[in-house]
Amino acid sequence: MTARTRILVLCSALVVLAAVAVASVLHASARAERRSQTQAGGPRITPGKVTLTEPGRMVFRNMAWGPHRDELTTVPATDPAGPRTASSVKCLRFYAASGTGVCLQAVHGPVSDTYRAVILDASLHQRSHYDVPGIPSRARVSPTGHYAAWTAFVGGDSYAGTNFSTRTAIVDTRTGTLTPTLEEYRIIKDGHPYRAADVNFWGVTFAADDRTFYATLATQGKTYLIRGDLRARTVTTLHTNVECPSLSPDGTRIAFKKRVPGLPKDAPWHLYVLDLSTLRETALAEPRSVDDQAVWRDDHTLVYALPGDYGADLYTVPSDGSGKPRRISASAVSPAYIE
Repeated sequence: MTARTRILVLCSALVVLAAVAVASVLHASARAERRSQTQAGGPRITPGKVTLTEPGRMVFRNMAWGPHRDELTTVPATDPAGPRTASSVKCLRFYAASGTGVCLQAVHGPVSDTYRAVILDASLHQRSHYDVPGIPSRARVSPTGHYAAWTAFVGGDSYAGTNFSTRTAIVDTRTGTLTPTLEEYRIIKDGHPYRAADVNFWGVTFAADDRTFYATLATQGKTYLIRGDLRARTVTTLHTNVECPSLSPDGTRIAFKKRVPGLPKDAPWHLYVLDLSTLRETALAEPRSVDDQAVWRDDHTLVYALPGDYGADLYTVPSDGSGKPRRISASAVSPAYIE
């Protein structure tokens, strides 16, 4: 065998080995993706079209491991544990209403991550984006879709302690006019103007009038439910010990997490509902500490996240204090119901 023949044989063998290796990798990748879609009995996830206008759907951040982790996915609202359709749009926090979405994203850099808030249209296309000065925490869209709000940690990364700082922004999604921090608003506390260096806001929830909103104000070691006015640029304290408020669809009640004495410092909250006309509180049937801004499924039902095997699971509980909590979807967080 000549030297040239040996070289040709060697080259042919290398080509064959390379082809076998590529085929093995592709086969393993396909098997891994199939496994990831049903890992540990989890939901089947397939890519497809996700919109914010198809009624009767729930859109949320998928937490299941696999190629679609962190993507916005959708299921029928009547089958929240069913097969999921994944969008390819990734969010850390998400909410939507009236065909407008807000998606808080990480932007991965060579040294560290930065964050941004992306306003999405009904087809999940980017309409605009804004820098977020810290770790994303809460996100909401007004019932009309005309306003969006988000909260980020700019110091610390948990509401459980007292050594943290937040920044809450509101944007008019029609004009792009941004209020980068609610600290620009005038505060009326206990009927008097109030200013303090330690003021923090978080957890905006909007009324349907495109003017009124509610949020948490923290100062001097206490938290307050505040009612905000987008036109007057004022916030007014209403009730103490209220965090992460969520306004009911009929506009009469606030779901919130309340610090309860005797609970662990890292898990100090229980879910309550506040009647805005009487300021009467109702404790809900969820016995565990809930660190989330609950979502109203309807006027009688709340949905919220608790820690799960892959990050978080979604639970539901009646809003009148009756019943008991029930898990409705595993490996899911940040739900929005499309009406």
